[in-house]
Amino acid sequence: QVQLVESGGGLVQPGGSLRLSCAASGIFFSINAMGWYRQAPGKQRELVAKIINDGSTTYAGSVKGRFTISRDNAKNTVQLQMNSLKPEDTAIYYCHSVVVLWGQRDGQDYWGKGTLVTVSS
Repeated sequence: QVQLVESGGGLVQPGGSLRLSCAASGIFFSINAMGWYRQAPGKQRELVAKIINDGSTTYAGSVKGRFTISRDNAKNTVQLQMNSLKPEDTAIYYCHSVVVLWGQRDGQDYWGKGTLVTVSS
């Protein structure tokens, strides 16, 4: 099976920075996309940023210009550099990946367990 393990969450003051990392492990053929979602209390889970195999990226409007997603295809890892953090960025951040297993054509969705990011003074 595929596992996604996140790291790097924590408490930071407004205007500060954090870097999240996620590593995919297991037996699979390829990873089509990796990204980050977040869910704040009382809200639905939303896309923060994603990056696909050709390197193209997508960002939520609320984080564009402040967050940067990057990926190491050789290591099956994805990072999210978060700068100029705001209290409204407080949420559980989930790593997401679309993974193609051996013998299958279409990718499947996998999720990490989440890491808490709290932005507060």
